[in-house]
Amino acid sequence: MSTTLQAGYELPEAFKAQVIEWRRYLHRNPELSFQEFKTAEFVEETLRGFGGLEISRPTPTSVLARLIGPRPGKVLAIRADMDALPIQEENELEFASAVPGVMHACGHDGHTAMVLGVAKLLTSRREQLSGEIRFIFQHAEEMPPGGAQEMVDAGVMEGVDFVVGSHLSSKLAIGRIGIAYGAMMASPDNFTITIRGKGGHAAAPHLTVDPIIIGAQAVINLQHIVSRNIDPMEQLVVSVTQFIGGSANNVIPGTVKLGGTVRSFDPHIRSAAPKHFHRILRGITEAHGAEYVLEYEYGYSPVLNEQEITRVVEQAAVDLFGREAVVHIPPSMGGEDFSAYQQVTPGVFFNIGAENKDKGIVYPHHHPRFTVDEDALAMGVQVFLRTADKLLDWSE
Repeated sequence: MSTTLQAGYELPEAFKAQVIEWRRYLHRNPELSFQEFKTAEFVEETLRGFGGLEISRPTPTSVLARLIGPRPGKVLAIRADMDALPIQEENELEFASAVPGVMHACGHDGHTAMVLGVAKLLTSRREQLSGEIRFIFQHAEEMPPGGAQEMVDAGVMEGVDFVVGSHLSSKLAIGRIGIAYGAMMASPDNFTITIRGKGGHAAAPHLTVDPIIIGAQAVINLQHIVSRNIDPMEQLVVSVTQFIGGSANNVIPGTVKLGGTVRSFDPHIRSAAPKHFHRILRGITEAHGAEYVLEYEYGYSPVLNEQEITRVVEQAAVDLFGREAVVHIPPSMGGEDFSAYQQVTPGVFFNIGAENKDKGIVYPHHHPRFTVDEDALAMGVQVFLRTADKLLDWSE
């Protein structure tokens, strides 16, 4: 892999250390979704220290910083998410979480630190800028309905021409940039099914309408949606992840609850899924004299990267690190509310490799021992900088 950066994109060691310091402060002080009050205060205070930015608070736990050049031009939005997860950290780090039961187990501390770094560097070049850059520090990516839609509703995307975001990836080796054209992340929809039968003594099951047996049939038959009701060449996941019912070995319960998720990319398949649920559940419950209630919750829209802007980001990474550093990644069935911004304007979401087996940095996202190789932070900053230079007009 090339180790020589394109001229003008080398980052001073002191700057790299500052980005790492920001990340470690945020890692030590995590806050859950919709509770990022101190995080937002830290971000706002740090941004004000740069000078030259118009700063606002679109919601109580988010921050927007606008870098407006002296000449008109295009508007680029760069997004970072800030929330942590309800996980007890198991890493033995000097900067491990100081908040019991809360941890940055998905890399959002790194995302925030990177975009702070980008804002710092680009602010120093404000007089060269034609147009505007908006730095979006978003709350509550981890908890539907998510913070991105609230930010859109607050007007942060008005007039924006492009939006770019990134994710530190535990599945991608350090030194790699992951690019996906088109579909990148799925729509994470959730469902809850209540099956009501008739409880009774386990020794006399013929006098009951057993919701456990009916629920078991529902679990099996819901799997038929994939490949039996939907073209197997399409991308769809139906996962039942909860089966709750019963309280004693000798009692058949009156109700059971099932829960799970449906992941898809195509809007027609997405809208058809609950219709298949109803057809299957209606048939099974009617056959056994039971009833059901289906609660189906649509989550985030799928992340769909716009072709031309994706090419710009890919070329930026190639310019910086060489062709061999860029990996074309397959779509993921994970979800991301970055899609809310893409519903407003074309955008791209890319991955930054943060795994390093030599350092023991191998744990997946949402694991209590998750962490990132902090060398990835500088790479992320550089890709954002090069992308901004390619998308916007800068005077010499």
